[in-house]
Amino acid sequence: MKQKLLTIHCSLFLAIAILFASCSKEGPAGATGPAGPAGPTGAPGAPGVPGAPGAPGTANVVYSAWLNVTFTGTDSTGYDATIPAPLLVDSILNRGEIRVYLNLGSDSTNAQFVVPLPMVDFFLFNGLVTMSPYYSNKAIELASNANLSSRKIRNFNYLQYRYILIPGGKAARMESKINWDNYDEVKKYLRIPD
Repeated sequence: MKQKLLTIHCSLFLAIAILFASCSKEGPAGATGPAGPAGPTGAPGAPGVPGAPGAPGTANVVYSAWLNVTFTGTDSTGYDATIPAPLLVDSILNRGEIRVYLNLGSDSTNAQFVVPLPMVDFFLFNGLVTMSPYYSNKAIELASNANLSSRKIRNFNYLQYRYILIPGGKAARMESKINWDNYDEVKKYLRIPD
């Protein structure tokens, strides 16, 4: 009987060993099951730290090159000129800002002497000189009591004109601390090249 019991135990041990040896941990992959329901939405995170303000840009701002302009007049007291401004439209006339500048210096490097218009001058031209801009659809009219036509002297242009068109946005836009009569400030603020 001892031998019979030992044979049963050995047979049982051998069957268990064969069973474990024939089993593997990994079999072929089964089919993907359906997606489960979405979990609950988490609470929103805390707001981030505000970034630094960006530099002012020139979005939608239009500026001309320095232009040579010729005045015409019928007598010595009145002269006028027209600067074509194709992008000067009703929306800018009604809600925007228009600036015109005169370079009394030349277009040579570091020789600019820029003044805003309208202008009244008692000294530069040996007497009273006035000039005022008037704006209409697609044109800027200049009226002066002197002939301030652009001139070329020794390969440099003198008395050139530039306009800047700033479309209207929010009414507060023009409340910035920029001095619109200071061309250097305007040029820096709007990033306008010389």
